[in-house]
Amino acid sequence: MKSENPREIAARVLRRRGQEADYTEKLLETELGRGGLSPVDRALCQELVYGMVRWQATLDWLVARKTGNREQNSALRILLHLGLYQLFWLQRIPNHAAVHETVELGKRLGFGAQAGFLNAVLRGYTREREATVSELEKLKKSDPAIGYSHPAWLVERWTARWGAEKTAQLLQGNNTPPPLYARLNLLKTDAAKLTEAWNNEGVQFTERKWDWTGANSVFELLSHPPLAQNESFKSGWFYVQDPSTLLAVNELGARPGETVLDLCAAPGGKTVYIAQQMKNTGRIVACDNQPARLELVRENCVRLGVTCVEYSQPATPASFDRILVDAPCSNTGVLRRRVDLRWRIKPDELTRLRRTQLALLEQCSGLVKPGGTLVYSTCSLEPEENESVTTEFLEAHRDFTLEQQRQLLPFEDGVDGAYVARLRKSG
Repeated sequence: MKSENPREIAARVLRRRGQEADYTEKLLETELGRGGLSPVDRALCQELVYGMVRWQATLDWLVARKTGNREQNSALRILLHLGLYQLFWLQRIPNHAAVHETVELGKRLGFGAQAGFLNAVLRGYTREREATVSELEKLKKSDPAIGYSHPAWLVERWTARWGAEKTAQLLQGNNTPPPLYARLNLLKTDAAKLTEAWNNEGVQFTERKWDWTGANSVFELLSHPPLAQNESFKSGWFYVQDPSTLLAVNELGARPGETVLDLCAAPGGKTVYIAQQMKNTGRIVACDNQPARLELVRENCVRLGVTCVEYSQPATPASFDRILVDAPCSNTGVLRRRVDLRWRIKPDELTRLRRTQLALLEQCSGLVKPGGTLVYSTCSLEPEENESVTTEFLEAHRDFTLEQQRQLLPFEDGVDGAYVARLRKSG
């Protein structure tokens, strides 16, 4: 049986991306799930797909330079992007191989008549590669939206807030594959047993520490076999999550025996960490605006040995010691993890999301006990969804006071972007 070609699969995923509403990650997972690729080819396919989506605007610019801005057939444009991404971003692939493989793929996909065009564009760039690389570097300063392949409206608002240098750091970070972090699950094991298991399983790791995580709690996974196949994963000894997600739970400060509401719980990373803080005693009520996604929370609770979580809609006023509202948001703090998102988010969504966020806080305001804690968090970098929401809520609810708020920034804190506000109800 003929083995699958990673470039052909990548082109197929990008074609489907233009035709279907699903996120690229899901489309790629479906294609790779059919098997047929070696681990090396799977990695190449993922690199091609994610890279072509991240660098879409820059790749369009490269195409436009050679075609006089003429509109290209969408499938032919994908082939051009595929060849150009290999030429300018994948140093390990020889130029002649990148050109040849792309042209041959074009022929197999029914673009034989355009083979000469594909070959001319790509070979033209192989002759001008050094000069073009220099032009791409200049673009990062003269037109960072093209140079770093981000929507202009995001680049403009971030530059106005942080300046060109910090914005460039953020943009570059968004184009870099994110680190993979694992949080130790103290309900099942300790750091010594987990690291011993990883050593036996071929996992290479290093301990990482931030002021809100403490020691021997978070590890960066440098290389590893498929995690889901490892006994340490199956046994629930760790949970994969960015360290930024731990800040909201630490600010919540849940204690053993308390009653806690996790309003937007799925997929459950914060829920299971709350349970760890509570030593698996007391009561956690997990909800989500998409009830079907609560199955993910259940699965994670089972794997990590969490037994104090129930799944129901809160109805009794003033019944919770602590409430976490990890609200739906623009996700601009996690663009490096969500490759499609930069092209999907629009400016008017900030207003729509803000209304949703305020409505969720309003819903919870009466459920907190007097003297209780309400924590509001997002993975957004935008003030409209963060400080501004907190301020508007406090203006409408004089019985709450702000105790602490904090914004994590990728270019300063080395983690995903996140905002957390801890509010106290009088009483």
